[in-house]
Amino acid sequence: MKNTDYSPDPIDTSDVELSPELQSLSEVLARNVHDLWAQARYRDGWKYGDVRDDVRKTHPGLVPYDSLSDSEKDYDRNTSIRTLKLILKLGFTIKS
Repeated sequence: MKNTDYSPDPIDTSDVELSPELQSLSEVLARNVHDLWAQARYRDGWKYGDVRDDVRKTHPGLVPYDSLSDSEKDYDRNTSIRTLKLILKLGFTIKS
């Protein structure tokens, strides 16, 4: 049974600023997020294709991170930035 009452309520991190060092880290994390996603797709039998086709298991995003468009990179960047901000919001520190 589907829960139609679900209302996402993420923790607000809009007041958290990332240092330049953490901004750089977010790009490394974004690249890794993409690689982990691609690795899982390949493991599940997907391959590169000009268009996404769930039946044929082809996806145009199965390319190196540097080959993605900026808008495609932004998805992974936003995930990594929001994760870093949440870590800091929860009171953790990140040391190099």
